Amino acid sequence: MSEHHTVPFKTYLSVLIILLFLTVITVAVAQIDFGAWNTFIAMFIASVKGALVLLYFMHLKYEDRLYWVIFGSGVFFVVLLFFLTKIDIITRVLEVNTL
Repeated sequence: MSEHHTVPFKTYLSVLIILLFLTVITVAVAQIDFGAWNTFIAMFIASVKGALVLLYFMHLKYEDRLYWVIFGSGVFFVVLLFFLTKIDIITRVLEVNTL
C-alpha cells in the first residue's frame, strides 16, 4: 500500500472547475445533432470526466500499480461488453435486411 499523499486544495478546485466546464460542454453538445457521432462525443466527454474523478478525487493517481491493473481490467471488460453488444446489434440489422 502506498503512503498517504496530501493533495493541495488548489488541485481539487482546478479539477472541480474543469469538471463543471466539461458539464457545460456536455449540455451544449447535446443540443447539436452530430448524427452517428452523438454517442461517441458524449462517451468521450464522460470518459474524460470519469478519469479526472478517478485520478484526483479517488486518488488513483497516487496509488500502487496494482490498482491500475484492477481498474484497467474493469475497463477492458466494459469495452468488451460494448463491442460484443455492438456486434450483436449489427448482425441483427443485417439479418433483418436480408429477409
